[in-house]
Amino acid sequence: MKKDKAVSPEKRELALKVIEKLKEEYPDADCTLEYNEAWKLLVSVRLAAQCTDERVNMIVPSLYEKFPSAKALSEASVEEIEEIVKPCGLGHSKARDISACMKMLMEKYEGRVPDDFDELLKLPGVGRKSANLIMGDVFGKPAIVTDTHCIRLVNRIGLVDGIKEPKKVEMELWKLIPPEEGNDFCHRLVMHGRAVCTARTKPYCDKCCLKEICKKRL
Repeated sequence: MKKDKAVSPEKRELALKVIEKLKEEYPDADCTLEYNEAWKLLVSVRLAAQCTDERVNMIVPSLYEKFPSAKALSEASVEEIEEIVKPCGLGHSKARDISACMKMLMEKYEGRVPDDFDELLKLPGVGRKSANLIMGDVFGKPAIVTDTHCIRLVNRIGLVDGIKEPKKVEMELWKLIPPEEGNDFCHRLVMHGRAVCTARTKPYCDKCCLKEICKKRL
């Protein structure tokens, strides 16, 4: 992806420093949703909306025990899916999306999750965040996942300025983050956001690996 000439060299330099420091602090960046097949990550990322990854990981084994394949899940009723996934919250809408998504996978893609960003966006319940996660984690392609941790942290650090809309944050980060770094960078932001630069409590700036370069220093 081409870099925007309007982006300041200072921001690009800051981005590279942040990437370096987060790599040192969190060398083993990875998705915290557990899956062993691409279609399962599609299911889990839909369930993770307004729900913790930890809870999703607790719920999905029961779902896959009853419906062990994308085909089996596509043939399940919305009510059957909802009965299992309702502890994740928004049970009916999530079950409806999962059902429709699996049906489209079987009917249009022969059960295979597409490795094209625009094709992923056609799947029910799949937005840019989910599509980027699939592209990066499943297919190893450049990806930037703008979840709540990412949006909060890049604003605090100073990589973006007061932008809260996920797509706009994503577009700004594409200008700053080397494509090959994007996916792991976002995973590290999640880890840092949970452990240090928290949302519901005061951030632990005294033990932050970014404290010398962070713009906020809350």
